Amino acid sequence: MRQFEPLTRKDRQPVRYLIVDDSVFARKSLAKTVESFGGTLAGEAADGCAAIAEYTRVKPDIVLMDITMPQMEGIEAVERIVGEHADARIVMVSSVGYQDNILAALQKGARHFVQKPVKPEALYEIIRYVLSDEGVTVGALGENER
Repeated sequence: MRQFEPLTRKDRQPVRYLIVDDSVFARKSLAKTVESFGGTLAGEAADGCAAIAEYTRVKPDIVLMDITMPQMEGIEAVERIVGEHADARIVMVSSVGYQDNILAALQKGARHFVQKPVKPEALYEIIRYVLSDEGVTVGALGENER
């Protein structure tokens, strides 16, 4: 896997992620990817109901959330999390890239969308963008900033 410059918070701590997907394989794959960005896995959940509880428990910097899950879909979970935590930063990560789903997720409070299979380079840039107003920094200047 490509080596990325670490993304860190203002306090120089690693970015903390909550990964929500009903597929264990998808969660593990995303965890490995965000670790390559210098991040840490704060928690994971297999459905929207568990995501709401985990968000409250671990207070992550960013959530990577699937759309299609049992118990509660990702779009409803986004609405509930953002309803309780207006500053929540949620990126939808889904193979269901229908325009209606993307629009609904963004209207409910998601900050961005990335299509599965996830390309690490695209996810890195999206996370960097979504967290940019939070004071996230890159460990060293990236290729585009020199």
